[in-house]
Amino acid sequence: MPELPDINAYIAALEPRIVGQPLERIRPNNAFLLRTVQPPLHAVEGRTVRELRRIGKRIAIGLGGRKSDHNQEDPDATPDLWLILHLMIAGRLHWRPPQSKLSGRQSLAAFDFPQASLVLTEAGSKRRTSLHLVEGEASLASFDAGGLDVFSADLATFRATLTAENHTLKRALTDPRLLSGVGNAYSDEILHAAQLSPIALTQKLRPADWERLFAAARETLKRWSDLLIHEAQRSFPEKVTAFRPEMAVHGRFGQSCPRCADAIQRIRYADKETNYCARCQTAGKVLADRGLSRLLGKDWPRTLEELEALKRR
Repeated sequence: MPELPDINAYIAALEPRIVGQPLERIRPNNAFLLRTVQPPLHAVEGRTVRELRRIGKRIAIGLGGRKSDHNQEDPDATPDLWLILHLMIAGRLHWRPPQSKLSGRQSLAAFDFPQASLVLTEAGSKRRTSLHLVEGEASLASFDAGGLDVFSADLATFRATLTAENHTLKRALTDPRLLSGVGNAYSDEILHAAQLSPIALTQKLRPADWERLFAAARETLKRWSDLLIHEAQRSFPEKVTAFRPEMAVHGRFGQSCPRCADAIQRIRYADKETNYCARCQTAGKVLADRGLSRLLGKDWPRTLEELEALKRR
């Protein structure tokens, strides 16, 4: 699933291409993509893209504005319609020639601009990617699960947020109510950088652990955001992936840890996989027993959809 660094990269690539450009039309190619009825999808046709935002792991595209007496858009008006795109696991964006044809089941929609088409695809048979069209800031805000922006928080707020409930660190970092934009891949990288176990309980950590975790979260997300944005500014990010050779542990089961050279281990539960280094993170213990499975069963939602649907009360 594209996470905070990937979404930032997409936005960096899209801003110079579509902000200030009219969205001529949207061509959906799958009946299950659009999850809202009002406003109708054709309401965005001809409106100009004014702004892009990240809402957790979603991309929000703000269009148009208040109309003048001459039925022309006010260039200084704030967006009043928002397209909200959640790519989930396998949704990806592609920058294609104008009016590109949508072929095959993987092509879900095209967003047509004068100079090009932004094409949305989703690999696999499950259709998890979603598109919403809403009106106004209040409706847009309803998609924010309430997670903390690690770059705008201090250590005390970070710690207080993640200890409000007693969860495993893996669950706490990936809970959209607690932390904004972090998922399976970057939580693995953060925990490895902090040298903390994915199943350590938040209310059991020492002050020094919190200092390392907070620093690791900020440094990891900034480093990857900077890297991916730099790449996106050179060319559109056509192949966004959660598995990159530069990563320390995520997706590297059986390979050498870059810190200690021991083999990377993994935990599998439901449809998720966690990668970690036993020597660096769990005092040499390999996490693979029935007690662990029971712990995960109590602490982690079984499906990605359940996790992503969480909202702060």
